[in-house]
Amino acid sequence: MRLLLIRHGDPNYQLDCLTEKGKREASLLAEKFKKEKIDYIYSSPLGRAKETCLYTAKAMGREKDVVIKDFLQEFHYPVDLPTGKKNSLIWDLLPEYWTEVPEMYDMDEWCEQPFMKEGKIDEYYKWVCDGFDEILKNHGYVREGKYYRAENPNTDTVAIFCHFGLICVLLSHLFSVPPTVLTHAFCSAPTAVTTLYSEERRKGKAYFRCASFGDISHLYVAGEEPSFSARFCEVYGDGTRED
Repeated sequence: MRLLLIRHGDPNYQLDCLTEKGKREASLLAEKFKKEKIDYIYSSPLGRAKETCLYTAKAMGREKDVVIKDFLQEFHYPVDLPTGKKNSLIWDLLPEYWTEVPEMYDMDEWCEQPFMKEGKIDEYYKWVCDGFDEILKNHGYVREGKYYRAENPNTDTVAIFCHFGLICVLLSHLFSVPPTVLTHAFCSAPTAVTTLYSEERRKGKAYFRCASFGDISHLYVAGEEPSFSARFCEVYGDGTRED
C-alpha cells in the first residue's frame, strides 16, 4: 500500500478556505495527481482541506469518491502551559520550554503531563489514532502492537488531504515517535505530499516507511514559490514571521 498524506493549500484561517495562492497550489497539485493512480481519497472536514482535495478529485473525475472523516481535522486543541501561557497549541511550543522537558521525547509520557491531561490531549490523540487505524484496517492492514498485520496486502494508493499538525500525529502513531518532536522538528509546506509505503518483509507482517516528507516538487516545476505558512523566521526580527 502507498499512503499519501497531503497538507492543504495556503490558507485563510479566518474564513477556513484557500487564498488565491492556495488555489494555484491546489491546482498544480491536481495536475500532478491526475497522472497518478489513486485508488481511495479521504479528506478532513475543514474547508481548506476539502477545497484542496476537490481540485484533485475534479481533475480525476472523482468528486463522488471523496470520503470525509471528522478525525482528520487539524489537531487544534489548546492547552494552558506551566509557563503561564494560555491557549497554546502542542505543535507551537517555544523550544526553550519543550526541549527542557524530557517527557516530550518519550512516547509513553508526552501526553501524561498534567497540562496535557487537563486539555484532554490524550483523548484527542487516541481518537485520531483509532480513526487512522480503522482506515488502514478497511484497506487490509490491522494494527498489532507497533506494526500491522497484513490481512489483505495490496499496492493500492490511499490519499489523505488534511493538515500539518494532523499529519505529524499520524506519523507519530505509525512510527511511535512523540508528536511534540515531529511538529517542532519538521515542517510541511502547503500542498506538500508525504509518501509512505507498506513493507512486508515477513509474510503477514507490515511496517510503513516514509519515502519522502513534504514534497513540493509540483510547485517548483511550475515556478510557484512555496507558501511560508507553518514556518517561523530564520533570523529573529527580520519581519517575515515572529512569535
